[in-house]
Amino acid sequence: QVQLVESGGGLVQPGGSLRLSCAASGRTQSRYVLGWFRQAPGKEREFVAAIRRSGGPTYYSDSAKGRFTISGDNAENTVYLQMNSLEPEDSAAYYCAAGLLLTIQKNDYIYWGQGTQVTVSS
Repeated sequence: QVQLVESGGGLVQPGGSLRLSCAASGRTQSRYVLGWFRQAPGKEREFVAAIRRSGGPTYYSDSAKGRFTISGDNAENTVYLQMNSLEPEDSAAYYCAAGLLLTIQKNDYIYWGQGTQVTVSS
């Protein structure tokens, strides 16, 4: 079992930045992939970014490329999502997920956190 706890969400003005954190505990093996997804009201949960705990390539959605950066701290068992140049369209609940495949498909992720709300508004 893997437990995931997100933090760092909040209210930010357009153009601002936030850094989300996902603390992983339990059987967090190096082969796991940690990803970020988001879900706005009335919309499907969508992929944002993913990284393998052991390092290597990262994946980003088109909307995240150039603005968001995913990174990991293996010593702290934490993955971060640095979000810059935020737009109102980025408002959503952001979820951390863990799985074995480096994929954008939410159904391939096994463990999920409870989510943290991000609201971008003036």
